[in-house]
Amino acid sequence: MSDFPKNAEEAKLDREVTRQELTETLEALGTKLDVKTRVKESVDEKLDEATAKLPEPAASKVRAGAEVVRRNKIPVLAGFAGLLIVIKIIVSRSRS
Repeated sequence: MSDFPKNAEEAKLDREVTRQELTETLEALGTKLDVKTRVKESVDEKLDEATAKLPEPAASKVRAGAEVVRRNKIPVLAGFAGLLIVIKIIVSRSRS
């Protein structure tokens, strides 16, 4: 039982250390649980990696396109879904 504080001053210091450790743990958990931010950071990393391999005019167009998608998610996803449906119809008709 040597870990138990011997006096009030040790108890106060122990409490402060524990409070600091809990704060750090909660901040780390909050960062891990913030899925939206983590996904955004991951997408930004992948976009940076992809555009680094392109010449500058193309890279700036890709970045601008990505920004348009970020601002207009629903219309872009709806357009993409419509495109997939059209492709599926064309493929199914060509097989017939």
